[in-house]
Order: sequence, then structure tokens, then C-alpha cells
Amino acid sequence: MESFIQHLFATFIRLGPYGLLALGVLDSSFLFAPFGNDLLMIALAAREHNMLLLLAGMATAGSALGCALIDLVARKGGEEGLEKIISGRQLNYVKRKVKDSAGWALALASLMPPPFPFTPFVAGASAFQYPRKKMFTVIAAARFIRFLTIGVLAIVFGEGILRLAESPFVRTAILGLFVICIAGSVYSIVSWIKCAKRAPAPAGSPG
Repeated sequence: MESFIQHLFATFIRLGPYGLLALGVLDSSFLFAPFGNDLLMIALAAREHNMLLLLAGMATAGSALGCALIDLVARKGGEEGLEKIISGRQLNYVKRKVKDSAGWALALASLMPPPFPFTPFVAGASAFQYPRKKMFTVIAAARFIRFLTIGVLAIVFGEGILRLAESPFVRTAILGLFVICIAGSVYSIVSWIKCAKRAPAPAGSPG
């Protein structure tokens, strides 16, 4: 398992900016991978200082594309569909924040690292029909700032980060994170499929 994870992560590193784009789409849509794109951004920025702006841009683009997938499902499902994929206190929290100040809530969610919920806020804004152009402008701006900041920190502390990545403790932690990601991704995908199936049909559609 550990060798598989190392191989998978090495594959994304070899893809460079395109790896950030691909992982960004997955990470911001249906894949549960907390810190996935952050770790990749750190690894790439620490090695390729001159590509910082490109790396941050590609990570941002991937995240925005992933959010577009969430938007398609959540906007169609509306508030009823939102209740199928977010439950309990988190649902009430997201509803309250999105209704009060969707723009600021999206910006904060886009800037904050896990475990602060990002996808639920995107789904919430879409479900309550927050203007799509405004939503993606806020997400793109905040995500770019976040990834750029991560990249700068990776450059400043690059050598120490690369040494830390080779430690047994970090490798074990990544292995545990990978297992959590698999379980979370399965749950996330099933939830979104159910939401899409239960979404109300557009007005005027047959049946």
C-alpha cells in the first residue's frame, strides 16, 4: 500500500502543473482528499521556484473546475437536494452563513485549510442560486491567494519540507490519510449520485 501511494504521488509530481489541475478537479468535487492539492503544491513549489505563478494558477483552475461539477448538481437539486448530502449541524451552519453572506462565506471557505468545510459551502451557494459568475470569481480569487501563499511558504522552507517528507512518521501519516480519503470519497460519490437522482425535474419536463 505504501509503495502504491508513493508511486501515485510521484505520478502527480511528474505531471507538474497538470497534476495540480487534475487533482484540483477531483479534490474540489467528489474526491475526499484533504490536503491533497496542498501537499502537491508544496512538493512542486519547493522544487520549481520559477513556476510558482503557473502552479498556483493551475491549482486554482482545477479547483474551479471541480466546483463547477458540484454547482451543476447542487444548483439543480436546490435546497431539497442539499439536505440529502449535508446533514445535522453542518447543514444548519452552511444554510445560515450562505443566506446571510454567501460571498464572504465562500471566500473564507476557499481560503481555509481542512477540516474547514469547502465543498458544502460551494454546494450551499449553488443550491440557494447564488449568481454563478460571482461565485466563481470569489472562489478563483481566494483559491489563487491560498495556493500562492502555500507556494511561497514551500519556497522559503523548501529544504526542510523535503527532508520532512522522507521521514517514516510523515509516510505513515500519508498512508493513514490515503485510507481515510478512500472511505470519504466513496461516501461523497454515493451522496452526490443520490442527490442527482433525487433532484426535481425541470419545470415543464415530462413525468
